[in-house]
Amino acid sequence: MLAVPPEPQTVRSSQADLPGVSVVIPIYNGEQDLPNLLQSLRAQTYPSDRVEYWLVDNRSSDRTPTLLQAAAAQAAQDRFPLYYRSQAQIQSSYAARNVGIRAATHNILAFTDADCRPQPGWLAALMQPFSQPDIGIVAGEVQGLPGSSILEQYAMRRQTLSQTHTLNHPVCPYGQTANLALRRAALQQSGLFRPYLTTGGDADLCWRILHQGRWQIQLAEAAIVQHRHRVSLSELRAQWQRYGRANRYLHQLHGVPLTPELTGIDCGRRSGRWLLKEVAIAFPQILAGQGSLATLLDTPLDLFCTQARSQGQRQASLPPMAQSIEWLESDGSQDEG
Repeated sequence: MLAVPPEPQTVRSSQADLPGVSVVIPIYNGEQDLPNLLQSLRAQTYPSDRVEYWLVDNRSSDRTPTLLQAAAAQAAQDRFPLYYRSQAQIQSSYAARNVGIRAATHNILAFTDADCRPQPGWLAALMQPFSQPDIGIVAGEVQGLPGSSILEQYAMRRQTLSQTHTLNHPVCPYGQTANLALRRAALQQSGLFRPYLTTGGDADLCWRILHQGRWQIQLAEAAIVQHRHRVSLSELRAQWQRYGRANRYLHQLHGVPLTPELTGIDCGRRSGRWLLKEVAIAFPQILAGQGSLATLLDTPLDLFCTQARSQGQRQASLPPMAQSIEWLESDGSQDEG
């Protein structure tokens, strides 16, 4: 189901030939992220008459709703296609994305997050694979924003956010909603995001689409968004606990195997190997100025993340309401892009 990228093609000669795309971005307490996000959207090289941006507030408790309304008003004055919606009933980014999907007018839907920074050529590169009629899902690459802390450097080395991990999932490939695009036709056949799901919804939706057998998924490496890495152990723990909860939910929805628990014996063995071998080799190099303390901490941080994921998986259970799927009715009002 994972399509092989085609040979580079000649750039389309007419903007009228470019597909129309509706970008949907859920936002929860995004007051600090909004300025950079809005700047990134305005910097897109994709023709503004072929794109619209739907920013959906999801029950924020900070100044996000006020800032979004102001941004939409300014966009109207500037004739920039940015619009504001709200999902105030359900606290879930997937429910917020469904609001944006229903408001969208184009036949390709693209997604990113408020704490992401789409690069200027993001949309142009993300749309290219849709020239192939069997491509229903395109995943762009997710890179970390530059950071200097030990945890940011660790995540960069491990490429934690890269789509290569999800596209090589042992059960079925999928793309993360931090950088993803879908055909509306695929959503009409498979349904929208599960509105009460709180994590794992990107995999669930991609798998429902791909299991039809009609559509393929492809990576667009040049379609890049940058994402902020976690800078504290509490944030890192929460991130990997969420990964564990997602695996439990996908196990209950799709039969995905659960990740094996990290036993005390395994933890002790890996810790011992780190102390007796890795530290013994690396520490003299660090003292000589030839090594890095940050890389020496990779194994302890690996164990920390693995334990957090195991905890999240062990404690999670899919809420009954999270099994429900919303559906999109076709009224024939969308464009042909």
